[in-house]
Amino acid sequence: MIFMPATKAVSPFDLDSFYLEVPYPWEPFFHPDSIHRLTEDDFRTVADELGVEVAAIKAVVEIEAGKTHQGFSAPQKPLVNFDLSMFRSLASRRGVSLGRYMSSHPDVFKSGRRTQPEVFSRLESAMQIDTTLAVEATFWGMFQIGGFNWQKCGVSSPEEFVRLMSRSERDQLELFAGFIVNTDLLKHLRNKNWAQFARGYNGPAYARSGYHTRLAAAYRRYKSMEK
Repeated sequence: MIFMPATKAVSPFDLDSFYLEVPYPWEPFFHPDSIHRLTEDDFRTVADELGVEVAAIKAVVEIEAGKTHQGFSAPQKPLVNFDLSMFRSLASRRGVSLGRYMSSHPDVFKSGRRTQPEVFSRLESAMQIDTTLAVEATFWGMFQIGGFNWQKCGVSSPEEFVRLMSRSERDQLELFAGFIVNTDLLKHLRNKNWAQFARGYNGPAYARSGYHTRLAAAYRRYKSMEK
């Protein structure tokens, strides 16, 4: 986990502006009003680059995003899970006092289940307190990668991390690929060592939720579909 120096409260990222209409090697142009979903060719291309099975990647997606394999709730709105406890922890480590924001940004500090639009609104409110802290305290996209891992995904800044997460599911897959390469988890996914992969990806408490056994079951199901 990589921590950055304390930052001053700044205006939130303009999340809607992160979309970039640029040429892509796998799709000529993107449109900001569309959700650019992963294709089977995307899965195969990245799986071949990594030297892993498509079924193994799909298993991770299913555990993190569900059987729909969707990384967006709306155009330019990646799935997000803002973690208040992590937000507090990061703020404490960086000397950012959150107490003075509890009355001005009450939505950030309220617990309870929320819809994706509500979670996104909460994230934007947290960004008004501290942009970098909010990004890093959120889990993003179909692979639910923690924002604090942005450097391990191979990007140069939290802004670039969010921009790519917000552009397409193919970008989300590429960020996942960078993450497992840079954290040495690739070998476990290649070898289908589910316990070791789960430990590194989900944390030391992975067994409590049966993360590794659910991964193995999902892999077997997707592998059987290939035959």
